[in-house]
Amino acid sequence: MNFYFNPSVNLGYNILKEKEVPNNTQYIVPKAPNKISYGITAIGGYNFLPNFALGTGIKYSFIQDNYHLVYVMIQPKIIFTPGDQLFYIDLNYGKQINNSVVSDSEFWGARLGIQVSYSKRLSQEGGIILEGYKLGNSHKNPFIIGLSYGITIFSNKNYTGYGDD
Repeated sequence: MNFYFNPSVNLGYNILKEKEVPNNTQYIVPKAPNKISYGITAIGGYNFLPNFALGTGIKYSFIQDNYHLVYVMIQPKIIFTPGDQLFYIDLNYGKQINNSVVSDSEFWGARLGIQVSYSKRLSQEGGIILEGYKLGNSHKNPFIIGLSYGITIFSNKNYTGYGDD
């Protein structure tokens, strides 16, 4: 694989239920995040061991109005059965870098998926995402389960079976 670039999109569902707490104050209590979220991720990395790669990049996540969250993230990738159809596990950690309704947000997550070779330097991938968010000091932190789809562009044209001339 050597160097790689991986843009992907995801769509998820917040599985945590909002608890009804009576508001006995004059202050506005923020709503819990919506049930549906989506985002875009762009990761660049290097595969320096046969079954392990390390990447870093940017993630944009939309949870609800004014919750436009941008994270810088790190992503170790564990690769099983390298080749034309490989199974992978991405472990993700991100720290918020923009200002939004919440500040100092972070997330942890995993993505489990399959990568299918498409050409010499290109693979498509699909997977399931599991992400837990800590939205600043809020007690209404979402846990997202969803789907992810992306492509991976490789610097090594012989990484997939299509590269063999």
